[in-house]
Amino acid sequence: MRATTMGVEKKADNETWESFADRRIREAEEAGEFRNLPGLGKPIPGLDEPLDENWWVRQKLAREQVDALPPILRARRDVERTLERLDAIPDETVVRRELVALNERVEQAHFSHQSGPADGVRRIDVEREVRAWAKRRDSA
Repeated sequence: MRATTMGVEKKADNETWESFADRRIREAEEAGEFRNLPGLGKPIPGLDEPLDENWWVRQKLAREQVDALPPILRARRDVERTLERLDAIPDETVVRRELVALNERVEQAHFSHQSGPADGVRRIDVEREVRAWAKRRDSA
C-alpha cells in the first residue's frame, strides 16, 4: 500500500520525483482522467500571441465580466459606442431616448465616488445629434 497524507499519495523514499510524476500520470491516463477534457483537440488560446505578464488578470476580469475602467473612461467608451450605433436605429423617438439615457450615464460617471480622471467626457447635445442623425438618414 502506498503512503498517503490526507488522501494525497506521498512519494516513496526510494523513488525519484521524475518516476513518481511519470507513474502518477500513467495511472491517471489508465483510469481515464484525461479523457474528454475541455479544449481537447483545439489549439491553446493565445499561444502565438506576445507574452503578456498580466494575462491571468485579464482572463479573470473577462471571465467574471469585471469592468476595471474608471467611470469617466467607461462613460467615454459608452458615448463612442452609442454614437456609432445611432444610424442603425430607425425611429427618432428611440434615438432621443438613447441619447437622454446616455447623458444620464455620463452625469452619473461625473459624480461617481470611484477614482479616475476628473473629466474626459461631456454630455451630448441631444438636439444636435438628432438633427445629424436625421440628416444622415435623409442622405442615405
